[in-house]
Amino acid sequence: MVPHTLIQPLKDRRTLDREDQRLLRSTARRRWFQSRRTRNLRLADLFSGCGGMTAGVALATAEADPKFSLETTLALDTDPAAMEVHSANFPRGEHLIARVEDLFDGELGARLTRKEHRTRLQYGEIDLLVGGPPCQGNSNLNNHSRRNDPRNALYARMARAAQVLSPTVVIIENVPAVIHDRRGVVKTTKNDLRRQGYEVSDAVVSMTFTGVPQLRKRHVLVATRSGTLLDPQEILMRIVNRTEFLKPRDIRWAISDLRTHWKKSDDIFETPSVPSEENFRRMEYLIKNQVDKLPNRLRPKCHQNGNHSYYSVYGRMNWKKPAQTITTGFGSTGQGCYVHPDFPRTITPHEAARLQTFPDFFDFSRAGSRTALARMIGNAVPPFFMRALVREVLPAL
Repeated sequence: MVPHTLIQPLKDRRTLDREDQRLLRSTARRRWFQSRRTRNLRLADLFSGCGGMTAGVALATAEADPKFSLETTLALDTDPAAMEVHSANFPRGEHLIARVEDLFDGELGARLTRKEHRTRLQYGEIDLLVGGPPCQGNSNLNNHSRRNDPRNALYARMARAAQVLSPTVVIIENVPAVIHDRRGVVKTTKNDLRRQGYEVSDAVVSMTFTGVPQLRKRHVLVATRSGTLLDPQEILMRIVNRTEFLKPRDIRWAISDLRTHWKKSDDIFETPSVPSEENFRRMEYLIKNQVDKLPNRLRPKCHQNGNHSYYSVYGRMNWKKPAQTITTGFGSTGQGCYVHPDFPRTITPHEAARLQTFPDFFDFSRAGSRTALARMIGNAVPPFFMRALVREVLPAL
């Protein structure tokens, strides 16, 4: 492990905060692919959702070298609304509404199938393969099929995709509990990638270490093809041991300028969900009494007297602290600590997107509904996290 003292920040904290805040608030649209640039970074994003991982890669490449240009060769997901948003932001390349196993249908270690040969011919060799396989099967919030959910097996499809597309670097993101999957999907995936000639390492990373203002932890696997001279373990340790954000960014840094946007707009992106009368009274109590947690007597009976382990629900955010993990339930007081610090309302999709570190120029207008917005924002990998990780692997690309 690299000691903290050996990891020196590139810029002082105030400069980093100021520049990143300016980036988050920027509304100027970005063109990530420029045909005149001399080096195209070819990306495949599987289980892509609306494009959080792609956005992080784009930010990293744009900041690293003006000669770099991002080419989204393939983005794939089963969610049509998410793919609409992805294609709006990254119009170049193929956007498929399909299952990953439809393109990569062979067994691990076996010869490529006919379909996989067609996939290889169509998309060619790529530089970077990223993916966030469905994590609900491993989530601690899933009390039904936790650790033994059939969706968990999709994790290993990333190794099969690597065999087909031959990327230089592979990055896989998931919830920390994926390592406890009863089928051993992480071990299986690591073993197959090593068989293919990759150096592989994994770690649980706190998003706060990468400048994301929420208490979100994720399991990350990085694989680099042998000969790139990049050690994936060193890459992850540099992220884990970063000193720039030992004091995490707080909610105020991310969304303070959006305090009253919701009063001036009918746009679903800018407005909070409509609560029940009972939940509105609960939120009013938090604001009037300036407390972060609801007293036991005001909670639903099923949450009283220690009958519920998720104590943050019905909670109020604190300007001076990071947010808790932003999930698809950020519009409900009963699904997390999502009450605004100053108003008796939940956070808006815009505020949730900011806390996920989506810059304002990221276009969610094609989402279509509040439900779709919540799903794609809550399920997304924070772009600032991916930016920090991809900065470390760019030398190999």
